[in-house]
Amino acid sequence: MSNIDSSDEKYNRGGMIAFIFSMAFVFAFFIYLVAIHGGVDLGENVVDPKAPVAAGAVAAFDINKVAEPWVSSPEMIEYGHKVFKTNCTMCHGNEGKGDGPSAAGINPKPRNLVEGKWTQGEGAIAHFNVLSKGIAGSSMAGYAHFKTADRWALVHFIESITQNKSKDDAAKVAEFAKSAK
Repeated sequence: MSNIDSSDEKYNRGGMIAFIFSMAFVFAFFIYLVAIHGGVDLGENVVDPKAPVAAGAVAAFDINKVAEPWVSSPEMIEYGHKVFKTNCTMCHGNEGKGDGPSAAGINPKPRNLVEGKWTQGEGAIAHFNVLSKGIAGSSMAGYAHFKTADRWALVHFIESITQNKSKDDAAKVAEFAKSAK
């Protein structure tokens, strides 16, 4: 004889009903998405790099194909701007004025790249070294882990926005750049 009364339940009846309802809802929603709605577009606009460029459109810039990244060009400056927006705006701000969202909590404050005197020397070589090694005693970290061409692109972008333009000897920059890593 069993001590279990027929009115005793061996499982949580309310929990089982909730589970069955949720599974039915999931399957119904899945069928709706696949069969009726036609799926979900995640907005991934994949571009075929071999596709022809439409008239008036700008072709994609491949930094890896630049033989001499230390030589400035409009494409290098634009590429440097993209690298800047991705990695530098939190501290230096969108315009490079040292007013990024993180700037308020940083001491010393991030440098205004547009105005002011260069503290670590001026010129492409000095800027490249700062980007590579950072500045000791400040919040400026080194970015030696960036590709060399990306750091040169940043140098070109910074030179394009600053009012304190550098006067570089192209031969010295080229000599330095060939050994810079």
